[in-house]
Amino acid sequence: MFFKGSRYEFVATDSITDANGVTLKFKRVRFIPETPAHAGVIVNPTERLDHISFRVYTDPELFWRICDANTALWPADLVETGRLLKVPPAEG
Repeated sequence: MFFKGSRYEFVATDSITDANGVTLKFKRVRFIPETPAHAGVIVNPTERLDHISFRVYTDPELFWRICDANTALWPADLVETGRLLKVPPAEG
């Protein structure tokens, strides 16, 4: 369901069956884990978190690692020109 390296890769899957017998599968809540940073990066004007992720990791889909290190649920919450973001390793 989720690609290898997804932030939901190791989140448990659960299911619920409604009164009509229809079973719905879903992922349990993902809590932001402790994510130590090894570097920092300053946000440039007009930059999005996927741009920063590409600049740092050469993979725009790893933006969520930066979100975790900065305890943010939404990437847009971190994108403020001049802000110093904590950057964790690509894996961890």
